[in-house]
Amino acid sequence: MSSSEVTPIEGYIGVDNGTQGLSVVLTDAHLQVLAKGEARYDFVPNLPEGCYEQRVEDWDHALSIAMQQALNELQKKIGDKMLWKPLAIGISGQMHGECLIKNDGSILGPVRLWCDARNADTAEELTQQFKVKVPKRVTCARFLWTCRERPELAAQVAHITTPAGWCAFRLTNEFKLGIGEASGMFPMDTTHNHYRTDLLEQYDAALREPGVSRRMVDLLPTPVRAGEDGGYLTAAGAALLNLPKEWAGIPVAPAEGDQIAALAGSLIGSAGTISCSFGTSVCANVVGDRPFQGVSAAVDQYCAADGAPVNMVWLRNGTTFLNTIVESYNAGKNEDAFATIMPQLIDAPADCGGLLALPFMHDEPGLHVEQGGSALIVGWNTENAKVGNVAKAALLSTMFNLKMGCQILDAQGYPRSELVLTGGLSRTPECGQILADVFNTPVKLLASADEGCSWGAAVLAKYRHLCQSSATFSLNWAGFLQSLIPPEEETLRFQPIADHVREYEAMFTRYQKLIQLQSQIAATTSL
Repeated sequence: MSSSEVTPIEGYIGVDNGTQGLSVVLTDAHLQVLAKGEARYDFVPNLPEGCYEQRVEDWDHALSIAMQQALNELQKKIGDKMLWKPLAIGISGQMHGECLIKNDGSILGPVRLWCDARNADTAEELTQQFKVKVPKRVTCARFLWTCRERPELAAQVAHITTPAGWCAFRLTNEFKLGIGEASGMFPMDTTHNHYRTDLLEQYDAALREPGVSRRMVDLLPTPVRAGEDGGYLTAAGAALLNLPKEWAGIPVAPAEGDQIAALAGSLIGSAGTISCSFGTSVCANVVGDRPFQGVSAAVDQYCAADGAPVNMVWLRNGTTFLNTIVESYNAGKNEDAFATIMPQLIDAPADCGGLLALPFMHDEPGLHVEQGGSALIVGWNTENAKVGNVAKAALLSTMFNLKMGCQILDAQGYPRSELVLTGGLSRTPECGQILADVFNTPVKLLASADEGCSWGAAVLAKYRHLCQSSATFSLNWAGFLQSLIPPEEETLRFQPIADHVREYEAMFTRYQKLIQLQSQIAATTSL
């Protein structure tokens, strides 16, 4: 029997355009992963310190490579990849980038990324002017810098989008963007689900100063909520994905930022449960029952995929210090460094033998750390200088920084009933116990925790398909996510251990004293 005579397996495609590479998952209709693919890319080389850019050509190539890899795996699994057909496509991507596009759809040079450090001044200026926090990685702060420093480039811009938005444009030929990702480009009016018109007027006035007579709203992508029309796959988009051209017309979910996709992948749609993503950077994403009040250096305000307010405690210094320690202790050894050292981290005593760490290899805006280079370990002696203690102290320093930011949310009364651990750290599930003890809050890991944002993108794809295809489907976004929560036996849970909670609280008190010395340490290391 030919594949054309067999009812195909239906499913979804989830794409994540990350900082270090692109990943794809292919699922069945129940969001079970059938196949995966990934491809890496690098930053543009030889840029000045603090400058981070990537080329969209590398993203496009990685998308084709990762998709072909996933299709090849699917072929081996089911015998004929044409026995599977996607019902919808979801897209996730590293947030906040500045993709500048000409009227003909071509890109204006490499894309500045979220980690680029060139526009701190414009971010602070907009924060003061808007009375709303505008982190330096937010797209509007980047574009204001571009208008002032590269006016000849800004004059050619017809569209601005993000890495996720670029991927969506390549697949659909439309400039639409999920409302969560769009809120990382410009402050959002969560009542009307659109960019704040009062702030757009102020921003346009700021653009006129360097001679740019443009309306920002004309350059920004149209914000779209989960389940709404994010566009449809074109024949050119199908070719980029190595899919048959006959599959053009497949609906595409509104493209979202990686942190919004992480919330989706953590199945969090309402207040109380917090997504904690540990990777190169670290985020605690809190769906709020109300907007955050005031301006705090530690708390960013965005939107969930349905437009609900999200408070984000973001750390640039994620697991980088831990990664560096693991790799340095394993230098020259022909073995998996993390497989060797992470068990020693887990077995190390809660107090790390008396060690404390500062993880600041880079600046940390939310904690007023203006420059990196002050990562260190203190408390060494001949008895505690063990790799498990050192690695655990490094990990705890990042968790303590996250806790400091979350205390600001605690002060405004946001509920915190449970943490969901995602990201690279979830590959060592026992780290969930450490997180539970540090926050004195239960932690859970879903079976999908290691799939990352690509699976969250597939969740967005399924919701898009159901909202479009079924007249009887009536679940809102939060209700849909609730319906996907797996049975208890498929969830790994960690409850706080009272003795460890007390030890970590004592360490946290010491850590807060240590971090007060950071500026002096940085001044010494920069001499």
